[in-house]
Amino acid sequence: MSDPRPALTRFQQHFAERIVPLWQGPGWNADMALPYEALDTQHRPLPVPVPVQRYRAMACARQLYLFSNRIEQPGAAERAAALFRSLQKHFHDAEHGGWFYSIDSQGRPLDRRKDLYTHAFIVFACAHYLGKVGEGLVEATLNGALEVIHEQFARDDGLYEASLGEDWSDLGSGPLQNPQMHLAEAFLQVLAVREDDDVRQSLLQLCEALQAQFVEPAHGLMLEKPRGAVDNWFEPGHQFEWFYLLDTSGLLRGTALHASIERAFDFAEQCGVKDAAVLATLDVDGKVIDATQRIWAQAEYLRALALRPGSEARLLEQLTALESRFLHEGGWHECRDGEGAVSRHDMPSTTPYHLATCLEGLQRLT
Repeated sequence: MSDPRPALTRFQQHFAERIVPLWQGPGWNADMALPYEALDTQHRPLPVPVPVQRYRAMACARQLYLFSNRIEQPGAAERAAALFRSLQKHFHDAEHGGWFYSIDSQGRPLDRRKDLYTHAFIVFACAHYLGKVGEGLVEATLNGALEVIHEQFARDDGLYEASLGEDWSDLGSGPLQNPQMHLAEAFLQVLAVREDDDVRQSLLQLCEALQAQFVEPAHGLMLEKPRGAVDNWFEPGHQFEWFYLLDTSGLLRGTALHASIERAFDFAEQCGVKDAAVLATLDVDGKVIDATQRIWAQAEYLRALALRPGSEARLLEQLTALESRFLHEGGWHECRDGEGAVSRHDMPSTTPYHLATCLEGLQRLT
């Protein structure tokens, strides 16, 4: 028997009954109208007993996606609306534009830098939310975020700076893979809710630039730094995440980058998945650097497998591994080490985004 659907049903139920409620109750700071950064195993906001130190715009945006994705569920529409308001109220920089990385426990800007990762998630969440509610203010915020990305982060080579100063000054960060990927994801979400020729062209240029500058040619791997950088590496979870984004897009399927990542999938699976565990990082030759198992990488592998013909047995194996190794009565384990021992005991507010996108991708199985 290799039918993954019963295991998928259990995953869906666990997510709805054990994980989402954490962020409707103990994980929610009603005074700030923001999610706490993380909860401990007793469902207390971390750090304990030290008072909360910060809130990140990215976490707010990911939770906006989470609740807009479940907008028909009780309380979700109200929570999504509150998160959207908080994004603007707490994090928007009225002087220079864009959004601060984080604020402190009093709501004051803490890390005032502007980073692409955060802005990509704001675009992603607002585009998804716009598709659900169709409100003018949401579209205006989305347009403002896209404008900032194009005017401030964009480089001449089709890539985007990873981080800039509060006033958009150059910090010398250069481009990094992960923010580029989430920007591609954000662009795809915009195109899913509206026609947008500028975004379409930017997405194609981004993928061409990544193929030229980030892909390791021998195996098609998407590297974490531009090709030629010292001590470069790749993450199997990111190969699977890229595969899902490219393979489910009619625009990007068939591009040179898609062809590369199809090859990278096989290499990442061969070298980076051991005993159903997705390993954290490997060098370009496939040697393991960090054997940590992270729940987000397991989730990305799962939804990518759903696109691969003949993967029913592996899908069942991976769903079973996710359930047995990462899900528990009180929520989930974030990480296990190379020996399989739980190595992180916190539950970050950013992780449900990965589980929600995974479940969305697995809908094709039902």
